[in-house]
Formats: sequence, structure tokens, C-alpha cells
Amino acid sequence: MDILFIIFAVLTVLPAFLMVIARNPVNGAMFMIISFVGMAALFVLLEAFFLAILQILVYAGAIMVLFLFIIMLLDMDEVEKIHPKTVTMLASVFGLALIVVGVVVLLGADGLTGQTFAALPVAPDFPSAENPMELAVSTKSYGFGLFTKYMLPFQLTGLLLLIAMIGVIVISKNRESGEEGSAS
Repeated sequence: MDILFIIFAVLTVLPAFLMVIARNPVNGAMFMIISFVGMAALFVLLEAFFLAILQILVYAGAIMVLFLFIIMLLDMDEVEKIHPKTVTMLASVFGLALIVVGVVVLLGADGLTGQTFAALPVAPDFPSAENPMELAVSTKSYGFGLFTKYMLPFQLTGLLLLIAMIGVIVISKNRESGEEGSAS
């Protein structure tokens, strides 16, 4: 069992690293798919079969098809090097600062002091489990956890996907207006 964990952990982390350093966006997307499959295999090892199926169907399937469609729509090979503007750099620094503050708060509240976050209310028929993965084996318990304890990360993920989609639309509109101006 330990050897499978090591194999699947490497199958998750190595392609994620290769995705970050990949110069070709299509290759990066393919590395991301491999990383998602490795993550699904780790969920299977944890006996969280529902999460493993969701990982394959939603992330490796639907989200990656959307990413590949956007990559092909933008035709990234023809785009010259984009130099970030001041606003983009300020937004990046602000986002990095938020991430650092979030990690420090999480480590300070749970990891460093040993204190845990306040317990959320539990539904009467919701199983209270010592092992957090026991809550991820049924659809009902997964949905309850997603919309109570993990509601904020769920909403932030949706907001990040919305921001990414708006960014792609803005970039593609700028390219279209630039092509129309050069054609006339």
C-alpha cells in the first residue's frame, strides 16, 4: 500500500511541476490531466471513491476540455510575449500577499498553536467521524460538508474560475480588435 501511495504521489506532483514549467500550453494542459488522474488514484487509496470519480469526470474531463478549448481559441503560438502592465503587477502582488496571509493564518490557527477552528453545526443524521475521509464516502455527507464547512473555499474557487473566464474573454476581444485594425 505504501508503494502505491509513493507511485501515485509522484504521478500527482511531478506532472504538476512539469505543467508549471511547460512552455507549450497544450503540453501543460496534458500534464495537468495526468496530475488529476494521480490525485484521483490517491482518493481511491483513501477509499473516497466518490471524490475519485468526481476528480476524473469534473476536473480531468470537463474543466480540462474547457482549458484546451480556450488554449486553441487564443492560438497561443502566435501571441507575442506579453509584457505585464503596472495594474497587472499590482494585482499579482496583492494576490500573492493574500495567499501568504491565508497560509500564515491557517498555520497559526491550526498547525502552530495546536488550536482548531470552531466546530460547525452538524445535521442530526450526519455522521461525526474521527477520520475526515469517512465523510467523503457518501454523496449526502460530501454535499453537507461542501455546503457547510467548505462553503467559502467552494465559492472562492467559483469566483476564481469566473475571473479566469472574464480574463480570457478580454484577451480574445483585444486580439480581435487588434486584427480588425491591422486589416483595414
